[in-house]
Amino acid sequence: GHVSVRPIAGTRPRGKTQEEDVALEKDLLSDPKEISEHLMLIDLGRNDVGRVAEIGSVELTDHMVVERYSHVMHIVSHVEGRVRPDVSALDVLKACLPAGTLSGAPKVRAMELINQFEPVRRGIYGGAVGYLGWSGNMDTAIAIRTAVIKGGMMHIQAGAGLVADSVPQSEWMETLNKGRAVIRAANAALTGFQDLKGPMVRS
Repeated sequence: GHVSVRPIAGTRPRGKTQEEDVALEKDLLSDPKEISEHLMLIDLGRNDVGRVAEIGSVELTDHMVVERYSHVMHIVSHVEGRVRPDVSALDVLKACLPAGTLSGAPKVRAMELINQFEPVRRGIYGGAVGYLGWSGNMDTAIAIRTAVIKGGMMHIQAGAGLVADSVPQSEWMETLNKGRAVIRAANAALTGFQDLKGPMVRS
């Protein structure tokens, strides 16, 4: 079988026009901080895949491609390898979680610092959502655009990659842009539900 990871790191908000989008993409791909962060995470992805892949099979198949989403654009790469015969899908999942894009590097020390400084446990945030098939196939995505509703209150989490030359205000704005997408989706769902006419069907 094959294993693949897609490091996503490096962010800009979406532009209001196509021209603004192109300018923001150019700015993103020329930002030394964003590039160094992304390259670090490619290396971490190679390391994670290398822990479960056959020697010599790890490849970088996409390198720093910009993908656009509703509110932000990201730099994305793709690392893949052939899974060793003695490795299960769950072994692959354990080797790759937590994803370096949400933990940092070196991974073990970064996780210690997260536990020390973050005031709230992450819960589902940064975990994985997906499926594990009877055939041993697995497809998961990192749970980062999520909301947990408790006691009538919606809780969301968002973050940014911090490196030595990070600008705090820029990282804060990136975090707000990421969280805004979840809040807007929830507002749209709520408005949509309120606009429904007739009885609601419940299962």
